[in-house]
Amino acid sequence: MEPITFDNQVAVVTGAGGGLGRTYALELARRGAKVVVNDLGGTPDGTGASRAADRVVAEITEAGGEAVASYDSVSTPEGGAEVVQRAIDAFGTVDIVVNNAGFLRDRSFPKLSLEELHGIVEVHLLGAFYVSQPAFRVMKEKGYGRLVFTSSAAGLFGNFGQANYAAAKMGLVGLSNVLALEGATCGVLSNTIAPVAASRLTEELLGDAAELLAPDLVAPMVVYLASKACDVTGEVYSAAGGRFARVFVGLAPGWFAGKGLQPTAEDVAAHIADIRSEDGYAVLTNCFEETALLQKQLS
Repeated sequence: MEPITFDNQVAVVTGAGGGLGRTYALELARRGAKVVVNDLGGTPDGTGASRAADRVVAEITEAGGEAVASYDSVSTPEGGAEVVQRAIDAFGTVDIVVNNAGFLRDRSFPKLSLEELHGIVEVHLLGAFYVSQPAFRVMKEKGYGRLVFTSSAAGLFGNFGQANYAAAKMGLVGLSNVLALEGATCGVLSNTIAPVAASRLTEELLGDAAELLAPDLVAPMVVYLASKACDVTGEVYSAAGGRFARVFVGLAPGWFAGKGLQPTAEDVAAHIADIRSEDGYAVLTNCFEETALLQKQLS
């Protein structure tokens, strides 16, 4: 297979001052991309700021690559637009966006404050929206682009004490799926990853497993999804420890009460095993496919 390269391409990586984002930025640059390293430089709970992006830019340039730093917060429309403008001002365009910025404010649901909810949603979900929208406009006009969103096992499957984080992370799946549909006619592909890797956000949670979950073992999936070699869109991939797997939502046939009949709650209870059965599921790519399946069943 031909090597995957990014010559003459421009990539924006948010939250790239450390951890997974740093790994993505370094690998994209090593393969020829010009990279905007965006990072506010905050702490794991999202407070404070530093010039963490400068260190990653230095690593890239010292290795012979091209990169510029961006310190804008993605949590506002203005900040998101500035990140993309940084790419245009420095390199003339944007071809790739890897939405990686984020932090944690874990709290059990009864104790979760509105500040802890809004802070997470503003950076993870709205931040990805604010960066991707101006980038999408550029990509649509030029007829090419790659968007990579970062979800999480917490969003896909749930995790105790992460209601805010999980809600934002699952929201990113929906956002990516819509952009995959809207981008299909103009060469813009959009996919989502759910990484598991040791970082300052997760090292305490992973314990001894951390040594098996280095961030650079996730990077190959991101690099592929960001490349011209990628021909999939609207999909979700788990990436952890060098293992890569597709995650999907399936719609099973379920149980149909019968044409013209009025089912009751008791009917649902009596047939819950059939309703819950996973046999014969379908993986849909848009909401109209469900309507088509439903029409077939009802007829």
